[in-house]
Amino acid sequence: MLIIPAIDLKNGSCVRLKQGRMDDATTYSDDPVATATRWVEAGSARLHVVDLDGAFAGRPENKEAVAAILAAHPTLPVQLGGGVRDLATIEAYLDLGLAWVIIGTQAVKEPRFVTEACTLFPGQIIV
Repeated sequence: MLIIPAIDLKNGSCVRLKQGRMDDATTYSDDPVATATRWVEAGSARLHVVDLDGAFAGRPENKEAVAAILAAHPTLPVQLGGGVRDLATIEAYLDLGLAWVIIGTQAVKEPRFVTEACTLFPGQIIV
């Protein structure tokens, strides 16, 4: 069994939303790198990151925090979702070192986008 811990980012902090409401968030840490490090030290073989601000805005909003996690743990496979709406965003995130990019909203709105993304970035897209 593979258990994948998650870090949800809002305004650069690690949070959990109550019932998916951005206005009702509990902050667990102001240091995403330290949070990722705790998961790695606990034996995590993979990490799931969600850019909550990006998901609501439709564009990356916590890229600096994601980049810092990737820089601190370059061998940790990390997948990310939230705010991925175009190919340039996918490419930029993969160039940072993400193993996988998750397409959510855009997969529903524009299914052909998924086909194009999967063709251009084989094995690195999760829907």
